[in-house]
Amino acid sequence: MRLQNKVCIITGAAQGIGLATALKFAAEGAIVIACDVKVAAVAEAVAQLRATGAQAQGHPLNVTDREQVDAMVASVKAQFGRIDVLVNNAGITKDARLQKMTLEQFDAVIDVNLRGVFHCAQAVADTMVAQGAGVILNASSVVGIYGNFGQTNYAASKFGVIGFTKTWARELGPKGVRVNAVAPGFVETPILSTIPDKVLDHMREQVPLRRLGKPEEIANVYAFLASDEASYVNGAVLEVSGGMTV
Repeated sequence: MRLQNKVCIITGAAQGIGLATALKFAAEGAIVIACDVKVAAVAEAVAQLRATGAQAQGHPLNVTDREQVDAMVASVKAQFGRIDVLVNNAGITKDARLQKMTLEQFDAVIDVNLRGVFHCAQAVADTMVAQGAGVILNASSVVGIYGNFGQTNYAASKFGVIGFTKTWARELGPKGVRVNAVAPGFVETPILSTIPDKVLDHMREQVPLRRLGKPEEIANVYAFLASDEASYVNGAVLEVSGGMTV
């Protein structure tokens, strides 16, 4: 198994891509630390992981709260002695056109999607550097490469995550820590639940494969990047979109 006994922290792990990633990592032998702001959902995710025979822990976590992040990382380090992988998956959307977007909408998305990624990465960096090994994986998006109508805040945050990734790959790479980003396209997750079917059909038409992605397909990429099979992949932004930007 590719992640045997690796201690892996996954944020936003209670649903969607995060939960699929937690399950995939568990199947690959990882010790999974499932973090999410939704307390009940964290407990459900951990129960689901343990039902597979995996070693898993849950931590209710608001990634915008640095004290919570530091406490979670300290707890994991104290129990397991190391942190091998961080998947910065937690994210939100609050869409509106530029002229209609409120400051509250803008700030909320930047706070979770950008500041939260910074908090979590900075919190684990010293441990990974001291180990001389570690992997940080950041969730960007095709929107973070090409932009998207009505998503000023989300696009800015996901562009920013790419900037984080490139910078940290340079800073931490010499210390043995790899940093990469994944840029999913349209994926069937709860985040799309409010979108009308007509709009979803149009989204499918933009993808050469003529379908939306599945959370498991993104999880598979995270698992590869977290593993030693990707030992020479650093500073990359891997688009997983079914070819929608071709």
